[in-house]
Amino acid sequence: MSRSTRLWHGELTLAAINASHTNTMAAHVGVVFTELGEDFLRATLPVDPRTIQPMGVLHGGVSMMFAETLAAAAAHCTIDVSQYECVVQESNANHLRPGLPGLVIGTARPHHLGARSQVWGVEIDDERGRRICVARCTLSVVKLSVIKQAAAGNQGPRQE
Repeated sequence: MSRSTRLWHGELTLAAINASHTNTMAAHVGVVFTELGEDFLRATLPVDPRTIQPMGVLHGGVSMMFAETLAAAAAHCTIDVSQYECVVQESNANHLRPGLPGLVIGTARPHHLGARSQVWGVEIDDERGRRICVARCTLSVVKLSVIKQAAAGNQGPRQE
């Protein structure tokens, strides 16, 4: 993103981003959004009994949830939420090393911001700065009216 391009839509605060995740899986496992930079959104996730696998390291599925949460929250911050929503369409990850007890830090940055889709890269590091996971998430930008029709059980017309 060039310096002249404004990435974020509207006035955003970390408090508002964190509040929007109340009563979600992200809040249940302790995700906290900590930094909104010029071209990134950052959050932390504890590696504790809620997020580990039986071997005592961060569960890979939790890494994916963390990456998708970061990408979706960041994408949400780039759109007019009175008209659109972003939903994860596809995600993938490479788990590079185990996440040990403590905190992991995730950073989401955009690769593509289109009118109908967005692609975000997420890097997850441990507290020592070692990369433990890299992920990519593709999100669909959907009109709220389409989501409301689907929620009501009416597929309705396809989004043009």
